[in-house]
Amino acid sequence: MKGFSNRFTDLPDYILKITKEIWEDRGLDTLHHYYAPDIPMRFPSGLVRGNAGVIDGTLATLAEFPDRQLLGEDVIWSGNEDEGFLSSHRILTTGTHTGHGAFGAPTGKRFEIRAIADCAARNDVIDDEWLIRDVGGIARQLGIDPSDHARSQIRAEGGPERCVRPFHPDHDVQGPYSGTGNDNEWGRRLADILTRMMDKEFSVIRAEYDRAVRTEHWGSRGGWSWDFAETDWMRLRSSFPTARFAVHHRIGRVDPGTPHRAAVRWSLTGPHAGPGHFGAPTGAEVHVMGITHAEWGPWGLRREFTLIDEVAIWKQIHLHTGAAD
Repeated sequence: MKGFSNRFTDLPDYILKITKEIWEDRGLDTLHHYYAPDIPMRFPSGLVRGNAGVIDGTLATLAEFPDRQLLGEDVIWSGNEDEGFLSSHRILTTGTHTGHGAFGAPTGKRFEIRAIADCAARNDVIDDEWLIRDVGGIARQLGIDPSDHARSQIRAEGGPERCVRPFHPDHDVQGPYSGTGNDNEWGRRLADILTRMMDKEFSVIRAEYDRAVRTEHWGSRGGWSWDFAETDWMRLRSSFPTARFAVHHRIGRVDPGTPHRAAVRWSLTGPHAGPGHFGAPTGAEVHVMGITHAEWGPWGLRREFTLIDEVAIWKQIHLHTGAAD
């Protein structure tokens, strides 16, 4: 790849190798090279600018979960050498809670969750990123309710007036990457399925999903066939029935040795105006950052992976209601 070290054969090879080098090989110092000095990183929990914050955050996470592993399940990508690349990297990550940190005193419990990172890369450097980690899934497996963990975050960060605000498009910044993906049919198809669900056409699941579909969702939860997918998506939409849905990036891929697959980054922005995943409606203005990966088989969509950050959503609700204590 032009501008990249010759030890990388293609973009997926680059993403998988540097992830292992940074995390499992403890190469935190390599972030000075692989991440641009002023990179904007958008987490549901907030906006971070610059690789110094990335390095410190990685160190804190490894101190809390020193045996952490990041297993790359897939890299769904678009772009080229001249205009830059965008990788949507799905990771299965595990660890044991043996250190103090964001989740409190060590519990000795293990977790297994997914994360998806959308990374823009050019000339051997990542210079723009959107990352969703299943924080609620970690909390649940450590014995902590995601709503309670959001309250703990608010207190630990100095209370409602001083705490870090979850990400909202109103305080986003324009990074170097301005692409919207590619025009492959499988990306279009996944974006259409998500749009129809957000338009409350939930019959699309039985029309487009394989009857034996496996769905993997936030909170480290999953299920087989149509019922789990229907119920989970309905409860999410019911929580924010009037929120504005937007597709921000879509990629479709047809590659040898793999199913047809797609990655779509999307959002919901609007009031917590209905019952569902997040309890009784509170009227809180909420921004939900979401990323969905999908794979197709001969009878329709056969695997769907969707991540949102429950804790960041609860934090927005608690800051609105004042129920931070």
